[in-house]
Amino acid sequence: MADLLDRLKSESLRNQLQVIGQLSEAGEVGLNTLMAFLLERKPSLDRAAVGVVDGSVYQALFAADTPKTNEFLQAHFPQGVVPLRSENGIDYALLQALLAKQEFEAADRLTLEKLCELAGTQALQRKWLYFTEVDQFPMIDLQTINTLWFVHSKGKFGYSVQRELWLGVGKDWDKLWTKIGWKAGNNWTRYPHEFTWSLDAPRGHLPLSNQLRGVRVINALLSHPAWKS
Repeated sequence: MADLLDRLKSESLRNQLQVIGQLSEAGEVGLNTLMAFLLERKPSLDRAAVGVVDGSVYQALFAADTPKTNEFLQAHFPQGVVPLRSENGIDYALLQALLAKQEFEAADRLTLEKLCELAGTQALQRKWLYFTEVDQFPMIDLQTINTLWFVHSKGKFGYSVQRELWLGVGKDWDKLWTKIGWKAGNNWTRYPHEFTWSLDAPRGHLPLSNQLRGVRVINALLSHPAWKS
């Protein structure tokens, strides 16, 4: 197991994810190795230096659901591995839990709710956003939401991923919609049944933004200063 622990610390992301899978299936000894890794990483995680490997190890221990792993997570990571920072005092614990369980559809709905909560009472009541409200979002909150999506999706989902892809197609929205699976030809992907609520989705597929109101909201999200700091 020491060899696998060394590989978990040093190899490429793809190999690290394979090692996590191997350790998850290796019984108590493998789970002990994953716990040792995560505990060693804790000081870095507390400084918000959390990555895909950390999220994947946490998810593996969460899914194991043994008395020992449950006790370990409750003692050291009661709210998960991502520091749930918010400038406005918003609680992201349920979003963390849904993403850790890979319940992406519920997490997507909750993400919109949290964005409306950030925007204020009127946005919560109407259940959608004005782009001018997005401009006022605290960087810390958007970074927290994005990190939760990113680390619990093996790096496939999140606003930072969508921004990277958007810049990669020269900010051409039609190319982006196709690339992330929101449109096929002239047909928009229909909500919710035609979207892919799993890691089988294209990179950048989630979280969703409502394009029926135009591109101003997603443009504001992907252009926000949160991704430049």
